[in-house]
Amino acid sequence: MSARERLADIAAADARRVAQEAGRDTHGARVAAGLSLAAAARRAGMSPSQLGRIERGELQRPTVDQIGRAARSLGLRLSFRLYPSGVHVRDHGQLVVVGRFSRLLGPGLQLPREVGLPIPGDLRAWDGRITGGDRPASIECIVRLGDLQAQARAIELKARDDPAAGVVILVIARSAHNRAILATHREALRQQFPLDGAAVARHLRAGRIPPDSGIIMV
Repeated sequence: MSARERLADIAAADARRVAQEAGRDTHGARVAAGLSLAAAARRAGMSPSQLGRIERGELQRPTVDQIGRAARSLGLRLSFRLYPSGVHVRDHGQLVVVGRFSRLLGPGLQLPREVGLPIPGDLRAWDGRITGGDRPASIECIVRLGDLQAQARAIELKARDDPAAGVVILVIARSAHNRAILATHREALRQQFPLDGAAVARHLRAGRIPPDSGIIMV
């Protein structure tokens, strides 16, 4: 199964789960209000059979409008929120930065791209993993720093969940914005990423995996 097909399956499962949860909430509110299915359906502007299928999670691809009308008819208000899934969305800029970083690798080191976590259904992946040394090193590329500490925490969780991660190298695109952010937060990240860029580059150019995790700008 391709990554695109796997993503589509997971998204479809998310949609089914949301519809089923809405159905259960709608059914519970209707029963608590003492309304018959027919009465609630009239208020929602739909047939009793349609509302019943929504309540049971049986309606194929219910629309937001249908769920919203069913909810409002019972004194509920529909609200959707989107949350980070852990999926790392890569763009052209990241690929360019990874390409620049790969030129630092010395003899014997390779950099396979897009290395997924060994957890079924988990879409998270490293931007690459350096192999050919005495230990693995996973890399994570950031084109534009935002909340660096939050980004570092996400990397920490990924490393925790991947027993094959090895040391982690945070590869940051060289820019004035990123230099300013890193200068502010570098020491706060020292325990997680002890090595600075010069040390990371020195080991890689010599064909060695750095002995510890680090941060490098390229």
